[in-house]
Amino acid sequence: MLIDCVSDLHGFQPELAGGDILIIAGDLTARDTKEEYDRFIHWLNASPYRYKVVIAGNHDGLIEKGKVTIGTDPLVKNIHYLCDSGTEIEGLKIWGSPYTPTFLSWYFMQDRGQDIKKHWDLIPSGIDILVTHGPPYGIFDETIEEIRVGCEDLRLAVQERIKPRIHCFGHIHECGNSITKIDGITYVNCSFVDEKYRPVNSSIRLVL
Repeated sequence: MLIDCVSDLHGFQPELAGGDILIIAGDLTARDTKEEYDRFIHWLNASPYRYKVVIAGNHDGLIEKGKVTIGTDPLVKNIHYLCDSGTEIEGLKIWGSPYTPTFLSWYFMQDRGQDIKKHWDLIPSGIDILVTHGPPYGIFDETIEEIRVGCEDLRLAVQERIKPRIHCFGHIHECGNSITKIDGITYVNCSFVDEKYRPVNSSIRLVL
C-alpha cells in the first residue's frame, strides 16, 4: 500500500506521484475562500490516488462554520473527510482530527487540558494511521523561536494508549518534511510550506 502524506497546502496544488492513499492533514487554502475550496476539490478529485483522506486545520474556517463541506458531492470520488471520526480502507483503520491547542483566533482549537483531551479520548485503540493537524509535544513541534508547541495530552494518548503504526500531522511549518520512528510509531510532519509559506517541501511517501 503506497501512502503519500502532505499538510499545510495553503492554496498550493502540488503535482503528486500517485498511489493508493493520499492523506492531507489540514490547512487546505491560503485565504479560506469558497473559490479556493472549489479549486482544492477539483485538484483533489483529479489526484491519481485510489483513496483520499482529508482533515481540516486551524486556517480552514469555512469548514468549521459549515459553509464548505469536503467529500459530500456524489461526483467526488473516494474522498474520506474526517473530523473526530474514522474510516477503514482495505483493512487499514484511519482516524482524523483537526484540533490544535488554542493560540490567537484561529479555527478548530481547544484550550490545553481537559478541553482538548476530550478530542483525543474519542480516538479508539487499534488505529493504524492517526491524522491530526497539530503535532504531539516534543516531536517535530519546535517553532522558529525554539519553542515547543505540540500537545502534551496528544502525545500521552498516542504513546500510551492508541499506539498507531503511523501518526501524520503538519501545522508547524518549520519542521516540515520530517519523519522519525519512536517505539514502533512512525511520526511524520508533512507540511508542504515552510515558515514563510513557501512551497519548499514534497509529500512524504510511506509503504504499508
